[in-house]
Amino acid sequence: MSHGRPDVPAPRMGLPDLGHGVGLRREHWDDLFAPGGAEGIDFLEIVSENFMARGGRPARVLERARAHFPLILHGTALSIGTLDPPDTGYLDALAELCARTDPAWVSDHLCYSSAHGVHYLDLIPLPFTAEALDHVVERVRGVQDHLRRPFLLENLSYYIEYAASEMSEAEFLSELCQRADCGLLLDVNNVYVNCRNHGHDPRAFIDALPAERVVQIHLAGHDDQGHVIIDTHGDHVIDAVWDLYAYTLERTGPVSTLIEWDNDIPSLAVLRAENHRARAIAEAVG
Repeated sequence: MSHGRPDVPAPRMGLPDLGHGVGLRREHWDDLFAPGGAEGIDFLEIVSENFMARGGRPARVLERARAHFPLILHGTALSIGTLDPPDTGYLDALAELCARTDPAWVSDHLCYSSAHGVHYLDLIPLPFTAEALDHVVERVRGVQDHLRRPFLLENLSYYIEYAASEMSEAEFLSELCQRADCGLLLDVNNVYVNCRNHGHDPRAFIDALPAERVVQIHLAGHDDQGHVIIDTHGDHVIDAVWDLYAYTLERTGPVSTLIEWDNDIPSLAVLRAENHRARAIAEAVG
């Protein structure tokens, strides 16, 4: 059983449009490989840190997933913006996981999650300054040299804006992708959350990005508390985010799209329905 899309040309950065996928979550391990369980799912995204250990059921599930789906790796612990020296142990483990899974690409977040040897349980945004940009460009080049795989960074959801920032987030991302020759994992929900929280125009943000660098898109749900929106990945994608997704595709063309649902995880059938809606919107855009 293969759910890839070999008929689709490879448009951006030499990387293919994989179609519409979901994250490989423990709650769905049994249902995914049952008859009809993978209907409409073109690829799987795995959280890198969840599968770095060898052996046990996770390793068996990963081997089975690789046999049936194109895979991509998405990490949360790279801490690309930290001032600490590169964590070669982590990069070695990630490279070994790449060897086992042969992912189409590897991604992580534009943030830092560690400092002074301490690892945090959160993704902390960077100031959009020339100094931070130079630092991250160098770090991304080092990661690409280590992994020898296509590498993407994801735009973060954040709840503060630094007074020290010297450029917009879109300008920072554009310069980063160009100078480091990396791709962008565009989280459309994060764009919506940040723009609502900080009073920006989400469509203007999309317009300011380098469309040719958008290799993958994330869609997710959030918690709208009225005075602030919290990015939770714990609910259905809302209509305004679906609309922004369509607007994005009008500028990028077809892009590998993934539904993220990490909290209050529903049945696989619910996740497939969200995935089906993403596909329908992409087909309507054309």
